[in-house]
Parts: sequence; C-alpha cells; structure tokens
Amino acid sequence: MNDLPLDGCAALADALRSRGWRMASAESCTGGLVAATCTSLAGSSDWFERGWVTYSNLAKTAELGVDAALIETHGAVSEAVARAMAEGAVAQSGAQCALSVTGVAGPGGGSAAKPVGTVWFGWATPHGVFTERLLLPGERSTVRLAATAHALDGLLRRL
Repeated sequence: MNDLPLDGCAALADALRSRGWRMASAESCTGGLVAATCTSLAGSSDWFERGWVTYSNLAKTAELGVDAALIETHGAVSEAVARAMAEGAVAQSGAQCALSVTGVAGPGGGSAAKPVGTVWFGWATPHGVFTERLLLPGERSTVRLAATAHALDGLLRRL
C-alpha cells in the first residue's frame, strides 16, 4: 500500500475541508483503493463520508441505484454506468461530491471494444456530473493504482 497516491489525496482533502464538503466513492475495478487512499490520511473523517465497492452488476444496481437497463445496454464499463455510479453515490451518501471508477484492470476480461486498461471515471459535484475514459497501460496493479490517482485528481480538478 506504499504506492497509494497520498500527495494528490492530501490536496483533495484540503480542498474539501476548505469548502466544508464531504465526498463519497463508488468503485469497481479499483476494489476499494480510492477509499483506502482517502482513509490512509489522518483526519479523513472530516471530509470522507463513505465508499462502496460495487464490483458486481447487482451491487451497482442494489447499492447505488444504477438502472440494470444501463448495464444491459452499455455494459458495466461505460460512460453511462460511470455517470450513474457517481450520481448514485451522491444520492445515497448525502455528500456534496462523489467519484466513480469502472473498468477492465486485466489481465483478462478485455474485448476489442473495451481492451484491458479501459477505465471510465465519473465525478458528481455541485457544478455537474463529468465523465472521462482512459486507456491505462500496464499490469493489473498498475492500472488500478493509476485509476485511483486519476479519480482523486479528477475530483480535485472539478471542485
């Protein structure tokens, strides 16, 4: 866990504290690394509300309210699902903002349309909901750590 992106998370923590805001996370391929990174910082209870690891499609629908039809139509690794996960995390937590991560970390599970390393991000803030797709290189652990860092940095940039 020494590779967690703590510097970027500390900047996010400062930005959230300065606004009196709290955040939530909804994770799939990162498997809780966003929440682990946030809660690695002392005092994170001031700004980190809660997180979900919604690895299965059922968890995405049951815990975050993601419409099963979105998953059926677009797949779990999609812009629509990343957006719905972030929106669901805000709605379920009462936090002012949330981030979501859904992707294919590998080594298997990829396809021609969604190769290994495909990750969709969602950020829900009072300014709107934003999404982004990246194709991250490397092995599973590298993809997961890079996705964690990008998700945290992305939320900070959208505050």
